[in-house]
Amino acid sequence: MQTRLLSVAVVAALALPASAFAAASAQSPAAARAMGLIDTHAKAVMRADADRFVAKDVIVGRNGTEHVRFDRTYRGLPVLGGDIVIHSRNGQMTGVSETLKTIGRPDITPAISASQAIVEAGTRFGTGFSGVPTSRLVIDARGAKPTLAHEVVYSGIKADQTPTDMHYIVDAHSGRILGQWDTVETAKPGGGGSTCSGITSAAGTGRTLFSGNVGINTEKCGSGTYQMKDDTRGGGYTTDLGGRTSGSGTMFTDADNTWGNNLTSDRATVGADAHFGVAVTWDYYKNVHGRNGIANDGKGALSRVHYGRNYVNAFWSDSCFCMTFGDGDGATYYPLVDLDVAGHEMSHGVTARTANLTYSGESGGLNEANSDIFGTMVEFYANNANDAPDYLIGEEIYINNPGNAKALRYMYHPSLDGASPDCYQSNIGSLDVHYSSGVANHFFYLLAEGTGAKTFSNGSVTSPTCNGSSLAGIGRSAAEQIWYTALTQYMTSNTNYAGARAATLSAAASLYGSGSANYNAVAAAWSAVSVN
Repeated sequence: MQTRLLSVAVVAALALPASAFAAASAQSPAAARAMGLIDTHAKAVMRADADRFVAKDVIVGRNGTEHVRFDRTYRGLPVLGGDIVIHSRNGQMTGVSETLKTIGRPDITPAISASQAIVEAGTRFGTGFSGVPTSRLVIDARGAKPTLAHEVVYSGIKADQTPTDMHYIVDAHSGRILGQWDTVETAKPGGGGSTCSGITSAAGTGRTLFSGNVGINTEKCGSGTYQMKDDTRGGGYTTDLGGRTSGSGTMFTDADNTWGNNLTSDRATVGADAHFGVAVTWDYYKNVHGRNGIANDGKGALSRVHYGRNYVNAFWSDSCFCMTFGDGDGATYYPLVDLDVAGHEMSHGVTARTANLTYSGESGGLNEANSDIFGTMVEFYANNANDAPDYLIGEEIYINNPGNAKALRYMYHPSLDGASPDCYQSNIGSLDVHYSSGVANHFFYLLAEGTGAKTFSNGSVTSPTCNGSSLAGIGRSAAEQIWYTALTQYMTSNTNYAGARAATLSAAASLYGSGSANYNAVAAAWSAVSVN
């Protein structure tokens, strides 16, 4: 397991949270105003003559500041790393978030064909692919000089049963591989439709493996049976894959609306864990951040359990808009359906619908850290006595783990996992994303909790700093608002660690004021992990 990537890493009417006043449609007047600002601030957004922009997301802050996210094309080709966020108030642009540094664009006539690019990428992927590989021309603007490239996608199943949708960026002139990443995002390294009629919403009981006996929302069919679908949260539903590695699975049904027996001997037990974890994560985003589901459109997602055979992982897939959970190996690992893993995987979906942090290099580490951060905040939000909140990732999935001594990741001291750095280093982008995430995890812990001794499920812990400083935390509430605002309003697909520092400082300034105690705490916490 040391060589695997355990991305196990995994409606009450309330006052609107501080981070956002409203989320608006990408076709809203705010988007039109931002488009007008792009037209009048071409230099600020690094606009070339043939660049075009498509609004993707709109957030309006409490003070009326509008944050509009755009994807960019050049002569009809997608520009990877060209996405921007326009910040404005009262019709005046106040800033732009972007990583593109030049208006230079390449010639768009390729020297090698799509078929040649597929062959080149295939030498990396191997023979175990399914379907037909695809290729499209793009502008790769993630580096200093934009380059014409083929984006080749191979899909298949890895040797450890993890599905893969691997994207290869192939230089359209030299054939060199410029980058690669998977859009199946895991917790650790390494059919399903309704057949009901006469449906009404119901409240059932989940006898879960990790969270005890909990309330879950289900549907009652006219015939008197129940199915594991939650109409109060966008129709999200949970299915049993039955050991398969493809398909939507079969929706869980039940006669008495009591699901599972707190043991793995009942297949519905882990279904109830996943269903509950996704519901808690939905409520966390809605009640803490004002976000209405993964895509902020009120639509629920599919959760699939009992994936594969002895599969020790969980993952988010954008292609099916679904979360999938393995059963573990039954010897070292339980099924991977505990609260922070569910929060982790659902948060990958939120990232995909906001900053869309590319799943490689430093942006990939930030993507993983974001899921760890919000998976942890979901655990604190739930405050479930059976799964006490802490800054460990996946500690509950270990079968023999007295005192929660083992975990997939340790946010307060990342290097305890034997692979994640505590401090930023120049080669961090070359690490697996589940390890390069450690620096951002460490930053968030220090920002929220500080350096003093704190007691969690694994006892009293302290967090070291890389510059010997002592920090007082600002509390989880302020820290999570700053991080969420940074993700949704200031980060873009190619944001690196330096960009994350800038994004969180911008978020702190917008929420609490530039030079405020919380703003200064953000700066100090990044410096404490050597991001200066």
